[in-house]
Amino acid sequence: MNLLRKIRDTGRVAEPAPPGPEGEQLSAARAFGGSVQVRCVDAGSCNGCEIEIAGAFGPVYDAERYGARLVASPRHADVALVTGPVTRNMAEPLRRTVAAMPEPRLVVAVGDCAIDCGEFAGGYGVEGAVADVVPVDLAVPGCPPRPDEIIAALRRVTGR
Repeated sequence: MNLLRKIRDTGRVAEPAPPGPEGEQLSAARAFGGSVQVRCVDAGSCNGCEIEIAGAFGPVYDAERYGARLVASPRHADVALVTGPVTRNMAEPLRRTVAAMPEPRLVVAVGDCAIDCGEFAGGYGVEGAVADVVPVDLAVPGCPPRPDEIIAALRRVTGR
């Protein structure tokens, strides 16, 4: 019983949020009202970026406190986080995924491979970078980018 009393008396204790997002909020992001639904798409990566995205949405970094929430369907998504170089087999599914998202929508290229194909540039199975297949609104450089860099990009989208 003493433990419950201590929990009640202590209340919620958390670290304060870091300073606001660096850079201006994207103009298309103002329509989202500070909250976005995020769909992750692996277009052919080595899964390094996916591990960091999972870390960004995990309990340590907690991207949900800034208004970003993962969803399973592109029909519910406002933002697509795309990782990896786009392989020939993923070019059309990526186009269809982005087309299935309601307007307004944003596409974020996560990682060096998504931005310029990285180590996979010139590979026989690579169609190109994400921007070669669908329009990209924001890029997060790094191989792989750290979770706090991914959250900083999502904060530019949510404005929180």
